[in-house]
Amino acid sequence: MCWSATADLIAGAGITTVGVACVARAPSRWDLPLAALPLLLGAHQIVESAVWDSGGGRGPATVVWAVIALPLLAVWVPAATWSAAPPQARPRLILPLAAGAATAAVLAHALAAGPVTAEIRGRTVGYALDVPHPPVLVAGYLLATIGSLLLSGDRRLLVLGILVAVGALVCWTLWRLEFVSTWCAFAAVCSVILLGWVRARARARERERVPSAP
Repeated sequence: MCWSATADLIAGAGITTVGVACVARAPSRWDLPLAALPLLLGAHQIVESAVWDSGGGRGPATVVWAVIALPLLAVWVPAATWSAAPPQARPRLILPLAAGAATAAVLAHALAAGPVTAEIRGRTVGYALDVPHPPVLVAGYLLATIGSLLLSGDRRLLVLGILVAVGALVCWTLWRLEFVSTWCAFAAVCSVILLGWVRARARARERERVPSAP
């Protein structure tokens, strides 16, 4: 894939459209936060198209992109997964939820204390932010985002978690300095799986409403 302002804008618009469909079809308020994830990730790609257009730097688009990618997603994904999970799966989701909250707090403090910088590097964007103990934060972030999906107790979310985990490994191997940008783009594309998840949840809810024949 060739990343550029146009690529991010087109991908973001498409994924945002998927997000709108997910939100519209969410069968309950408990499913709504996770159903809205493609909407958030699509908007995130659109924001990155503005980072491209501005040539990187420390502008508002860079800050908004970093806020979504770092503290917001770290807590949104595990909280949304916990909300949608069956009751028996929720106790094991406390760990990724706690990891996400702690990671998000540290990242939010880092964003408030120092600047985040974007640099155009060929066909990718690298983001730089001064954070303490980066390996620990990365581990907490991945536990929160990927771990919550893997522990969700839902087959489709498990598939999404596996794909995002593989994407994280590939992006780290190929683009270490641009890992956050490339992985977020990959995760956004993978989030279209949530449309199938929402449809399945809606069908299950409809079956529950139809009375069985005597």
